[in-house]
Amino acid sequence: MVDWEEINRTEDEDKLREVKLWLFQENVRLQNERRELDDLNRRITQEQKRLKEENLFFDKKLAILQDGFRKLDEDRQALERQKRELVRERTGHLQNYARGGGESVLEETVRTLFRGTNNPLALRKRYRDLVKIFHPDNLFGDEELVQLINREYIRRKKEE
Repeated sequence: MVDWEEINRTEDEDKLREVKLWLFQENVRLQNERRELDDLNRRITQEQKRLKEENLFFDKKLAILQDGFRKLDEDRQALERQKRELVRERTGHLQNYARGGGESVLEETVRTLFRGTNNPLALRKRYRDLVKIFHPDNLFGDEELVQLINREYIRRKKEE
């Protein structure tokens, strides 16, 4: 620590210059440290702002993903409902057909699928295409529909 009273009493100019130089250097050092602290505070503030913005962006992305998953779940449930309704409807048509209620919707569909086949070559091509599409080994194949396609093909082949 500097004894200021002693310095005031001293009339030695060298001592005074030395103290002035020390004070100047100390003042410069303190100003530099203050600038460094200000820079550091500014960088910390910028980093905090950036982190806050990133958190907001992350929250928005999370909300979008959650909304997407919610919509996917709704779509899945709607698809399941439609599937159950189609199974019920098909079962009703099959039961109606089994009771002798006339042609089933599937038979009408098969007749429609073969519409416009006027010659044996077109009939055979249409038959092959339909079997490829509806074969039970395919993902959406249907054994009953293929049987009806076979019956219709044989019936039309005999008519020619």
